[in-house]
Amino acid sequence: MSGEALASSASDETIDASVVERLAREIALTRDELDLELAVMVGGGNIWRGTTGAGAGMDRATSDTMGMLGTVINALALQDALEHHGQSTRVLSAVQMAEVAEPYIRRRAIRHLEKGRVVVFAAGMGNPYFTTDTSAALRGAEIEAELLCKGTHGGVDGVYSADPRLDPGATRYDEVSFMEVVSKDLRVMDLTAITFCMDNGLPIRVFDLMEPGNIRKALSGQSIGTLVR
Repeated sequence: MSGEALASSASDETIDASVVERLAREIALTRDELDLELAVMVGGGNIWRGTTGAGAGMDRATSDTMGMLGTVINALALQDALEHHGQSTRVLSAVQMAEVAEPYIRRRAIRHLEKGRVVVFAAGMGNPYFTTDTSAALRGAEIEAELLCKGTHGGVDGVYSADPRLDPGATRYDEVSFMEVVSKDLRVMDLTAITFCMDNGLPIRVFDLMEPGNIRKALSGQSIGTLVR
């Protein structure tokens, strides 16, 4: 879940409470109805992007660390909203901050999932120079996930042959292979994440996160967006 998806489009607020509440409600209902073990990796782009600071002359490692801290803020907001809907939730942070989140420990994450809790991963991998996409791929493999869902925003509902916001003739793929994504430079996720998922046999479902009902459709196996495998 990208951080930008949580931002308000109507104001300069970094987190839109109504958007967070809607997404949390849909996640909670879907997990309960489908009886899933469900984890969420949140980004922090609504608060800070590491590449933005680096582009302005800031040290890249410092800027990326600021972005990781931004993901913790988003994770806590999502946790609070999920628990308001009766869904037990745990935030596991790759950066140690014992007062606000549990440290990420693989076996602890798996145990939370087995107990029916939604696990929210924060602070990426705890290392600079890696995107949230790569962090999501790594955590997905670590918890032995069956599917990695990438929720997009901004009106893009899958993987296209070109950016549909710039090229009206762009076509959407219903299914595409990892090798096609790499060879055609389709920009689904960053290249490190794509090759990691390919090497570890972790399929990716790319869909429009902002369309109500799409989270349930994606997690129930319906053919929405684009499947990368």
